[in-house]
Amino acid sequence: MKKDPFYKSLSYAIEGIFNCIKKERNIKIHILFMMLVILCGFLFQITYVEWLICILLFGLVISLELVNTSIEAVVDLCTQEFHPLAKLAKDTAAGAVLISAIAAAMIGLIIFIPKIFF
Repeated sequence: MKKDPFYKSLSYAIEGIFNCIKKERNIKIHILFMMLVILCGFLFQITYVEWLICILLFGLVISLELVNTSIEAVVDLCTQEFHPLAKLAKDTAAGAVLISAIAAAMIGLIIFIPKIFF
């Protein structure tokens, strides 16, 4: 079976991102916080390294939210009935997003608190 050309693969990926943004509340929340951090980054003139850290964290949290959404979709496709393994898969994927979001928030506080109060 022949693979699609790169530009088609890229368009599928972009379509997946936009579909997730349209349908999922949590990714909208993550994007809102990302925009607030970007605004604060400009207001408080964070350093080049701090920008790199923030961008890395944006990518981590948003990527995990996309993976979480895909895992939930596959589990829902496989079964509409309650199954402990389906719950485990969905809860674990959501937990991965939560851990990354908490870590990102803590790092954000380490970056921004000194700029706000000192």
